Formats: sequence, structure tokens, C-alpha cells
Amino acid sequence: MGAFLPTAEMCRLFAMSGGAQPLSAEFWLLDAPDSLSVESHRNPDGTGLGIFDPEGRAVVHKAPISAFSDTAFATEARVERSRTFLAHVRFATTGAVTCANTHPFEQDGRLFAHNGMVADLPRLDDELGNDRALVDGETDSERLFALVTRETGRREGDALAGLTAAVNWVAEHLPVYSLNLILTTEDDLFALRYPDTHTLYLLDRAAGGHRGGQPLDHRSSLGSHVHSEDAAQRPVVVLASEPMDHDPGWRALQPGELLHVNRDLEISSTIALPRPPIRQLTREDLDDRRMAAQAPGSTAEGKQMSRRTANAAPREAERPPSRGLSPNTTVTEQKESK
Repeated sequence: MGAFLPTAEMCRLFAMSGGAQPLSAEFWLLDAPDSLSVESHRNPDGTGLGIFDPEGRAVVHKAPISAFSDTAFATEARVERSRTFLAHVRFATTGAVTCANTHPFEQDGRLFAHNGMVADLPRLDDELGNDRALVDGETDSERLFALVTRETGRREGDALAGLTAAVNWVAEHLPVYSLNLILTTEDDLFALRYPDTHTLYLLDRAAGGHRGGQPLDHRSSLGSHVHSEDAAQRPVVVLASEPMDHDPGWRALQPGELLHVNRDLEISSTIALPRPPIRQLTREDLDDRRMAAQAPGSTAEGKQMSRRTANAAPREAERPPSRGLSPNTTVTEQKESK
């Protein structure tokens, strides 16, 4: 595989399934601090990792990065054991740099992370109605998750059907820059790439990898690092915003492709969104901050772009009190810098 050049400041997604039995893996969500201080790139705004404990309860470890000193949480090694894993590196587009706005999010025992942006949040809030109370923070991503949660509930807990209904509503009613997302349960993993703004890659990895006998050792261009000795003996399925090693089995999801990995590591997919969104946002539609979070190149490059998002910029609407996390969810948070 040739060199892969990802967009420099887009949010990063990573998910892995080990199938029916828990898998041990070691995570470093970001590289050492020296690698984050390169002036030509914007520092990430938060990192998070979601797993499920032996009782099937969602566990989320996450922290914002509002100062250079906050990188300690993201760069320390973290050993976890789960059937599914979901990790995210955030470059903020909507909402402050806080734990509440840091991915992954949890609702109804499911975990969710998103790379991209949707606009006209007052319209989305109107559609959510009382279900806006599912949202603890300010992001478009968590609102999108609330819509998925509502539609899943309307379909008797069928997450695939609920996800399909929710993203189709968004594509038909809201301006969309990117809807790349991953949703995990204790047993299942779901992923969507839409439209073609950002990439999302799948690796159906045999036990030991393509050379055989090798543990999984994946690194992203941001320095995110995942290592699993168990994967030397067991197959795993991995999803990531970019190929994380030289395995020739990586393939890009097609625009509009919705993928499902079940507890037996069986992979199915469909083109859930065959048409472009009602309004496709481009880089020229994004203001400086959102451009820096979504586009290739440096933050300095973003500062040269004009502001063109008067009707795309979200505003915070009044909402009912938050319902908070599900009772069976554990969240560990790193305190934000003052």
C-alpha cells in the first residue's frame, strides 16, 4: 500500500471488534506531547475511549484538551478488555472544549462517535423535541446520536434500522459536511461513511494478520497507537479514519455505505444513503474554526479563508433538562484546565 495522506485536522475515528469473546488491547490515544506541538497543525481538543465491561456496561474514559498540559490523559498507556472498542480524537467544530462535548457519547447503553459536521441545529432540536434531553453537551454530534437513539427506540431497539432512519432524515433536511460515524454496543459495531468528504477504512483482519503470527500494532498519523497481543491468535475487525498499517486488506467504505459487524465478526453492508444531502457543505461554507477542524493543511491555512457560514453556524437553543447518562454507564473524566 502506498503512503496515505489523511486530512490533517479532521477528527479521528477508531473502532475494533474481537467478536464473541473479550479482547485485550493497549491504547495510546495520542503520541508524546512533542509531536503535538508542531506549529503547522492545530492541537486536538479532546480524546476518548469507550468499552464494555464484563457485565456489559458501557465505560467511557475521556478528557478535553484545553491546554498543552492536558495531553497527559491522552498520551498515557491504557490497557482495556472488551468485545468492542471505540476511540475518538476530537477537533472541535461545535461546542466548547469540555468533557461533556468530548466523544464518545453514551445513550441507552450504546456508544457513539462522529467525524464531521451538520448545520442548522435549531431545526434538529425542533425535530428532537423532548428527546433533546438526551443531550448533555452542545455538539451537533451528540444531537445526531439522540436522533439515532430515538429512531432506534421507535424500531424496538433495532440499531441498524434506527441509524438508517436517522441519517436519512438528516440528509433530507439539514446541511451536511460529513456524517462519518461509528456506533458500538456490547456485541455489535456499526459504521457509516457519508458523503465522500472524509475517508473511513475497514480491515477484516485474520488471526495474526496478513503475514501470520503477528499481534495487532496500529498507528495513526496523529500518533494514536493500538496494540493487541490477542490478535496474533484471533481475528478482529477494525475501522479507522485512515489505514493504520501496511496490511493490504484495508478498504475504503463507499460514500453512503452503512456497515454492520456482529458478534461473530460477520460483516454486512448496504448503501443506506445513495443520494447526496439536500445541501452539501463545502470548505468554503465553513468558518475559520470549523475549517481548521475539518480540512487538510494547517490552522494558518484556515485563517486565510473567508467566513461564509451565517446560515450554517449553529446556535444553542433552549432545551429541557438533560436526562443524563444511562444508569449502567461509567464515565471517567480528566478535569479541564482553568
